[in-house]
Amino acid sequence: MELVEQDVPTVLGRIRIRVGGAGPVIVFWPSLLMDGTMWAAQAEHFAATHRVVLVDPPGHGGSEPLTRLFEFSECAHVVAQVLDHVGAADADYVGNSWGGMIGATFAARFPDRVRTAVLMNCTVSRAPFRQKVEFGLLTRAARLAGGIRGPLVGPCVDAFVGPTTKAERPQVVETIRAALGRVDIASARWAVTSVVPRRPDQRALAAEIRAKVVVVAGIEDATFPVAETRVMADAIPGARFVVLDDTAHLAALENPVEVNALIEEVIR
Repeated sequence: MELVEQDVPTVLGRIRIRVGGAGPVIVFWPSLLMDGTMWAAQAEHFAATHRVVLVDPPGHGGSEPLTRLFEFSECAHVVAQVLDHVGAADADYVGNSWGGMIGATFAARFPDRVRTAVLMNCTVSRAPFRQKVEFGLLTRAARLAGGIRGPLVGPCVDAFVGPTTKAERPQVVETIRAALGRVDIASARWAVTSVVPRRPDQRALAAEIRAKVVVVAGIEDATFPVAETRVMADAIPGARFVVLDDTAHLAALENPVEVNALIEEVIR
């Protein structure tokens, strides 16, 4: 299935999207340090019945490099501008980690533009001190190294996958390694800082969401453990909470069959 690359002017610069298929729109926003290609298995599955829109988030992939910090509300505005660009009044939304956090922001601030939302491996809580320190050290080391390379690759992979994927899905690990190798750290560091140490507490905002929402946790996710992701589900009125076995932080890559079935169930 061929996806067409398009550029969208937004409040956070030019954003690269990949569009394919026809029908109701589904927007996919990935994790930090990943680009829209993370959703390849979902695009292949849903393009037969939907118009899929894969977003390279600000400062990542083919999108314009970032030169400043941003607010989550600006990212939500980016989603609205992407929908305007593809001529969609509303959409189903699927996000992972950063994408899941922005999905909550978007659903609360643009309630008429969200049909359903599947928010995976994400949080509505502020970053704990340990996470702020770890990500701060990572970005500084990556800047000195000129990218995520050498001894920095292992800790990043560990943040994304768990023991099952390491043991049984070597192709997923290689996909992640390749994505990390493409990261422009001078740009991505602005996103990492905005999403990790400066992350807002969104529990009060999440309480305003009225869309149909499913929050998904990976039982092996070391970045956002199940208990933290459950707090997000509890904060959203009527949200359903699902825990995926044998899955860590990048559920769509690690467990595409189960993730696709879950999305299908939500949006039908």
